[in-house]
Amino acid sequence: MPSARFALGAALVCVPLVIALAGPLFAGEPGPRAASFTAGGGHWLGTDFVGRDVVRQVLLGGRSVVLVALSATALAYLVAVPLGLVCALTRRHWLEEVLMRPLDVLLAVPSLLMILLAAAAFPPGATGLALLVALVNIPDAARVVRASAAEAASRPAVEALRMQGESWWRTAVGHVGRSVARPLCADAGVRLTGALYLVATAAFLGIGVAPDAADWAVMVDRNRTGLFVQPWAVVVPALLVVALTTGCNLLVDAALGARQGMSRPGAARDVLASDQVKERRL
Repeated sequence: MPSARFALGAALVCVPLVIALAGPLFAGEPGPRAASFTAGGGHWLGTDFVGRDVVRQVLLGGRSVVLVALSATALAYLVAVPLGLVCALTRRHWLEEVLMRPLDVLLAVPSLLMILLAAAAFPPGATGLALLVALVNIPDAARVVRASAAEAASRPAVEALRMQGESWWRTAVGHVGRSVARPLCADAGVRLTGALYLVATAAFLGIGVAPDAADWAVMVDRNRTGLFVQPWAVVVPALLVVALTTGCNLLVDAALGARQGMSRPGAARDVLASDQVKERRL
């Protein structure tokens, strides 16, 4: 059921989000370092590979992953939405070709490979990593926007708006943009999950973060040598990343399930009648 998936997804997402956003407020000052990969001694989850408290590292390590993924997703749509709307609404075929063909080239290169190549030439920080993740998401997001907007732009209501001399902005945002909002919201959830995967993978490979940074993905990488000695330094950050991505997927599934409910006969008639009323008014 969509409601059950939504509740479970929200519960899974809330835990890592709260830790990521509020954790640094409760992390406190770093204490003296202990021996590597030890349990007890005032350390609830033991120590990491350099003797730091795992609880403090977990509280500090989520903000970078979450903020970079959210920023990358927002930046990708900031470029993809206007680009897709222009391609869907333009009547100049050459303009659509000029805008979309370079994106096809980017789409042909695997995302992680592009990030690795760019990082090899210009080692990025957190901001650079967000820009790279946004860049590899723009081609696919722009195609989704274009496909959704093209269907809405072909409706008689849009042609009526054009014949009335309405501005491009009102046509694109006021009508077509509202029509594609629902599929774009569903796509945004999937896109955020993909961005989380890329950010965590890049951090695992040492891209965009320092080797000893307080970062969940870095913790998994640097503490894996002590997995069988002190597993909490690996298990806890890994579970938080998994909970965040799984929760996002469940929320997207719940949104798609609610959207599919619109396909029932009664709802379809209501939507059709609403469109017909709008067209008659125009």
